Amino acid sequence: MLLLGLTGSIATGKSTVSSILSSPPYSLPIIDADILARRVVEPGTPGYAKILSHFLPTTPDLLLPFPDDPNYDRSKGAPLNRPALGRRVFGDSEERKRDRLVLNGIVHPAVRKEMYLSLLKYYLMGKWAVVLDIPLLFESKLDVLCGTVMVVAVKDPEVQMRRLMDRDKHLTREDAENRVGSQGDVRVKAKRCEMRGDGRGVVVWNDGEKEELKLEIDRAMRLVREKSPRWWAWLLLLCPPMAGLIGVWTYWRNTNINKEWERQELKTKAKL
Repeated sequence: MLLLGLTGSIATGKSTVSSILSSPPYSLPIIDADILARRVVEPGTPGYAKILSHFLPTTPDLLLPFPDDPNYDRSKGAPLNRPALGRRVFGDSEERKRDRLVLNGIVHPAVRKEMYLSLLKYYLMGKWAVVLDIPLLFESKLDVLCGTVMVVAVKDPEVQMRRLMDRDKHLTREDAENRVGSQGDVRVKAKRCEMRGDGRGVVVWNDGEKEELKLEIDRAMRLVREKSPRWWAWLLLLCPPMAGLIGVWTYWRNTNINKEWERQELKTKAKL
């Protein structure tokens, strides 16, 4: 089974690409890290309790009022005020970086557990490929598990800013810049993706309209299928030891690619 890591940056169109890949003619199962991240911090979960323990004393507006819905279980706690939490963790100051590390330390382990359980389920179902929709794929180092990485990117940074502010009307320009900055330059992610080689790293450019995006996805998926045909997925399903060996080889290969990327980054910084 091919693990197709889908990433990008905020407001580049990653969710749109994910939606297209989940629909015919692709019909790929999607494991969405954002959905899992919300699920693992819902009221009543261990993640929710940890967030309250760390952030509530210094974030008075961390919780929203209880919903009017009579079916809402108040015993689990009030909903999180996500914009307020976002203001605590997005930005370049040292305090915000520390808070972001704390939040990631709460959310990421729980998300990984849910993700691995889903991957096992789809493997046993005999799926050709599964999309891991993860905004911070490289940062979380989950790219080492992926046979192919797909980055959704824009060439013009202003396109990204405009889309984000159009989508989230409550954001100021500064808020939008902080959120974009917290996920890194998507054009750098695109270069890192291309370093994996043809069919193993594909970039979907999304500066235009949806019809242009669909053509880009078609082009990218043709490259992916050439490297990972369906018969290969069935062979690995029927021969689990081989699947295990391929998984180890993929991990080793991607780890070495990441080390080379880091060496190149250090050389580039040394020249500045």
